[in-house]
Amino acid sequence: MRFGKACVAMAAVMANFLSGGTARAQDAEPFANGKPITVLIGFGPGGGYDLWGRLVARHIGKHLPGRPNGVPQNMPGAGSLTVANYVYSVAPKDGSVIGIFARDAALAPLTGQAGARFDPLKISWIGSPAVETNICIAHRNAPVKTIADLKRTQLIVGDIGPGTGTRAYPLALADILGFKFKLVAGFPSSVDVFLAMERGEVDGICESLDSVQSKRPDWISSKVVNILFQGGAAPNPTIAPAPYIVDLGETQTQRDEIAFLYAGQGLGRPFIAPPDMAPARLTMLRSAFDKIWRDPEAIEDARKQKLDMDPRTGAELQSLVERIYATPRSIVDRVGELIK
Repeated sequence: MRFGKACVAMAAVMANFLSGGTARAQDAEPFANGKPITVLIGFGPGGGYDLWGRLVARHIGKHLPGRPNGVPQNMPGAGSLTVANYVYSVAPKDGSVIGIFARDAALAPLTGQAGARFDPLKISWIGSPAVETNICIAHRNAPVKTIADLKRTQLIVGDIGPGTGTRAYPLALADILGFKFKLVAGFPSSVDVFLAMERGEVDGICESLDSVQSKRPDWISSKVVNILFQGGAAPNPTIAPAPYIVDLGETQTQRDEIAFLYAGQGLGRPFIAPPDMAPARLTMLRSAFDKIWRDPEAIEDARKQKLDMDPRTGAELQSLVERIYATPRSIVDRVGELIK
């Protein structure tokens, strides 16, 4: 009798061990049978998000079990909210689909922007290759050369969609600081705005520094454009003469509003995965993403494209999002109303 009970107990232990081993194997190997990892990119080809998305697609597979192929797929729409909504609600939760979307779109559900159907506190944050500095630039042929000019002369700027800094920053700063921005919408990506600037169809754009430097490397050094001001988690010393936008606030309330407006810059170029993933799957994706930025081939790839790496982990992005979403409601409501 005792022997029979011992056999039953041993069988139960072995079943648990085997089922646990199977689960662990499944968690570690979602790319069986040649399944690729798809990297969804929230904008059209040619922009900064597209460059980073394709770089990750080229290199992440070598750091995943089975070394799957990375497949970049552009999914533009609603300032990248289309990708955020898809990853949150539709994409499989097995680690085979990740996405890159606009850093400022992470604030969209908090500020009540139409079309934001995802919860940044529940989505899986994979990491970012860089922390961003945003610059508002004006072509040298534009009538606006300085901050003082911007307060009395209209500057026509390109807008690539809601949830992006190209739209949110000019809208909010027009009210907070009295800047005379006029937005022209309908551009698929920042590279289309750059072309419009060269044709004289718009005067400028509020866009990330690395995007400008990678696609128009001579613009700043050759003074093709003027940097009117910069914004981000902190002033960027490489463009130190450009005023830091938070410092332009005349009251503490204005400075607090501007700081919240630019809070997304700390997210850089955020990569996300679906919510409620198995912990092992999320760990696997985060680990593979982090290894990209120590990979000599990826480092050289970024250098050739003039992309500056300053990576952040998924845990760091998650912590920042939690802090952003703890912002006092009065500031959230005020800024949210301005950028609608």
